[in-house]
Amino acid sequence: MKPSNHDDSLLDSFDVSLLAALQRDAYATHQQIGEQIHLSASQVSRRVQRLQAAGIIRRYVALLEPAAIGLGVRAISYVTLTRHSGDEGLAFEREIASFPEVLECYSVAGESDYILQIVAADLSVLSEQVLRRLTRIQGVGSIRSNIVLNRIKSSTELPLAHLRRNT
Repeated sequence: MKPSNHDDSLLDSFDVSLLAALQRDAYATHQQIGEQIHLSASQVSRRVQRLQAAGIIRRYVALLEPAAIGLGVRAISYVTLTRHSGDEGLAFEREIASFPEVLECYSVAGESDYILQIVAADLSVLSEQVLRRLTRIQGVGSIRSNIVLNRIKSSTELPLAHLRRNT
């Protein structure tokens, strides 16, 4: 199910509570979640299966601490293409998909065409191996990067309060 086609009436208050619990700890058992949201483990299991089938739950992942595995530098880069006609955008998007250091890539409106979130072991790796490769992609006109000094907030939990109002 595509988010734009999402029908809030498919989710009741138990579903919203279930989603919130899974966002906090996807490793929790259905029994543990059921105790939190006052459902049986079997009811939680059926609801999880339905939410997965509907595309609301995409996947489960382990969130790693980048610095703990040697990726101590994070950058936000703004990429501008030389032209906005032809296949430059598609070529850039295909190429950027092969960069494991690029955690996120957004096509945006505004001063830049794309915003990237990049991780690297250190500044020299960022400069020599990542940004240099980016500049070689056909159609890239300019790249402007900001180095992240401190992480103030980082979350993977989506807000769900707007769903509770509909239940």
